[in-house]
Amino acid sequence: MFDLIPRKHYEDTFKKMLKAMNEFFDEPFDSLLGNEPHSFRTDIIEKDDAYYVEAELPGFTKDEIQVEIENNYLTIRAKREEKNEAKDENRRFIRQERRYGEYVRRFYVDNINEQDIKAKLENGVLKLEIPKYQPEKSKKKQIPIE
Repeated sequence: MFDLIPRKHYEDTFKKMLKAMNEFFDEPFDSLLGNEPHSFRTDIIEKDDAYYVEAELPGFTKDEIQVEIENNYLTIRAKREEKNEAKDENRRFIRQERRYGEYVRRFYVDNINEQDIKAKLENGVLKLEIPKYQPEKSKKKQIPIE
């Protein structure tokens, strides 16, 4: 019976199943449970002279975001401590909402110029320009013959 199934149909079904599994594991488990994910979306573009990173961090101020390079790992960390509370005239809580969270992404980077990295937060998007290390090109040199 298996031989009667067209091969193309089998490949399409397998590809769909593989895609669904990849999408499942790409999403943080917290988001599947309805909680806030502890990660954020990031785009990375590589060009000849630099890497360009754009990380979505809506609602964060630049004081709540840290960008570090250590042992060839770029770490972007955003930490939020938000407190909303309402009290009645007797200073009793009517409503109290607190939201704490830390969001972290790490990327391995190699052959970069750490001193010239630029970071900018604009409309909830952190933009990093990470220049690549450019080895000095050798100059033309005449070699004498003995």
